[in-house]
Amino acid sequence: MALGQVEQRRADSVLHQTALAKHGSASGRNHACGFTLLDTAITLVIAGLLVQVVVTGQQLIHNARVRDLMAQQTDAEAAVVAFQDRYRALPGDYAFASVNIACDPAPCINGNGNGHVEAGTAGAIHEEILAWQHLSAAGYLQAAYRMAGVGESAATPLNTPRNVFGGYLEIAYDSNWGYSGNTAPRHNIKTGNYVPVSVLSEVDRKIDDGLPGAGRFQFSRYAGFGAIPPAGGTSGACTDADTITAAWANTADNDNCGAATLLY
Repeated sequence: MALGQVEQRRADSVLHQTALAKHGSASGRNHACGFTLLDTAITLVIAGLLVQVVVTGQQLIHNARVRDLMAQQTDAEAAVVAFQDRYRALPGDYAFASVNIACDPAPCINGNGNGHVEAGTAGAIHEEILAWQHLSAAGYLQAAYRMAGVGESAATPLNTPRNVFGGYLEIAYDSNWGYSGNTAPRHNIKTGNYVPVSVLSEVDRKIDDGLPGAGRFQFSRYAGFGAIPPAGGTSGACTDADTITAAWANTADNDNCGAATLLY
């Protein structure tokens, strides 16, 4: 073979190998680019699923709290009605509890028997606290609550139940419900404060008329301890107005609200 032919073949071989190398490099880049796009798509899908899981979890928690608050109000009302049916008196106001109910400590503290569950004033017994001892000692509550003495005047975990958010419930005859101009006292069971407005709004829609100033389930500024829920119409309030026609202020997203279930 002539020298010229040998050199030509060598040159052709080098060119062929260079072309293969370039083709391999371009192919690798295409594969790398394709893998990156696929990886990004998978990441976006996973992120979307995680967001959906978080949102669903938050909704489940919200629904559970709504059900818990509804059940607590229903159970308390049923206990009061059952107690009154049995003893012909209201818990806390019952004047013969020391004779007919076995309390711990004994004997049971008596209410004044005037037909109203009243918060203690001018040294009077705090019947709104005593009510829970009467109910639990009579067997109408699963938990046990006790009023240590006639001088006890503040709600504590030992004498009063709490809602899921930490606020103390209250059974009382007063006008601390609805709008601030309300002057008509009625027996009611208060949820206690620290309840998000979104929870109260949904409870109201489910069991009543959805209005915080009307129906049997209404807004209340009661606070057994801590901050008092702000009056309607003020900045960040639980209701959009301080009137009977007010609506729950869900857009304010206030987490210190309360309500009351009217009994009589």
